[in-house]
Amino acid sequence: MTSLREPPKKPRTSPVPIPGMAAKSKNSSVQIGLVGTILVHVLILLIGPYLLRLEHGGVPVPLEQQSDPFEIELGPELSEEEKLQEPDPFKFVETNPDAPDNAPDSTDAFSDRNQQVAQEEESEDMSGDRPVLEGQTKIESERIVSGQLAPIIPPAPSAPEISEEDPTDAVEESTQAQLEQIPLSGFEDDASEGSDGLGTKATQLAEGSAVVDEYVEGIKDAPIVDGPTSPTPRINPNVPRPRPSLQKRARPAIFSQSNVGTSNIGPIGLDARWSSYGQYLQELIETVQIQWDRILIQSKVYPKSGSKVIVSFILDDEGNITRILGVDGSSNDLAKQNCVSAIADRAPYGEWTEDMKSVLGEEQQMTFTFYYQ
Repeated sequence: MTSLREPPKKPRTSPVPIPGMAAKSKNSSVQIGLVGTILVHVLILLIGPYLLRLEHGGVPVPLEQQSDPFEIELGPELSEEEKLQEPDPFKFVETNPDAPDNAPDSTDAFSDRNQQVAQEEESEDMSGDRPVLEGQTKIESERIVSGQLAPIIPPAPSAPEISEEDPTDAVEESTQAQLEQIPLSGFEDDASEGSDGLGTKATQLAEGSAVVDEYVEGIKDAPIVDGPTSPTPRINPNVPRPRPSLQKRARPAIFSQSNVGTSNIGPIGLDARWSSYGQYLQELIETVQIQWDRILIQSKVYPKSGSKVIVSFILDDEGNITRILGVDGSSNDLAKQNCVSAIADRAPYGEWTEDMKSVLGEEQQMTFTFYYQ
């Protein structure tokens, strides 16, 4: 009897690994991770300056470095052909705030006030359209006056030192230096000897006379004080104080050399006509100047003297800085960031008037050049 045999089962085989396959998968993971790390660092370098803000320390710079000038330029630079086709050049100038209001006969410049070109003294050549100025030849500037926007506050007088052993010593010394005060004398009759003469009433003020009821002993030339320990002296009518020097309220400026002057003699000025846009620009420029001075005072490192930064940006009709077109110059990155911050930090600068919108449209390109002196 025959029995049927099942054919022998073939053993199951697992797939044979291909040599180098595992190593290849590990290398791919390493390469992907390396590429991802590089991309992340590149994105940080590109986006970081716009997300992070630099903070400044509290080390003040010298007073002469607290105010540096900058110049402005409106709109993009025109080619020679475009300049010839342009009937009315659009030029903003900063005038002298102390000159009288006087509209010029003809000018292609505008500002925050009417002003006519003039200079204080005569010059050899007076056939030009701007005053004679001594300045630099490598920098083109329309500025004619320089000053300070923020007033310089002198330090307050220190209080008198009081001895620790006996605090009454300073009081006794102040009382000893009290000013002698003599009551004002009355009128004296000076009658004539003759019967038909004229009589007069005259008074002679003694030295040290004051509006007091009784005579007060003291030194004739001693300073007058409010109290025994007061550090601030009162006004002494016999010893007038020196007249304070008046500081011109204007932005610090760099002057361009001008050898040809004008025939008008008077307070220094430029030909310019008032416009609402000129007034708006002047306030914007002064705001940027004050903010830039504040940043420089708080900055830890002052940029190299003689360097400059050029910032181009777009200002819209709402007074916002919509975008920074470019930052260039010979200063370092921190100096460039300071200039951009001075422009952008105080925005918006206010809405444009209707006549400004009709002339300028919805936005205007500007270029500010900052000079570190």
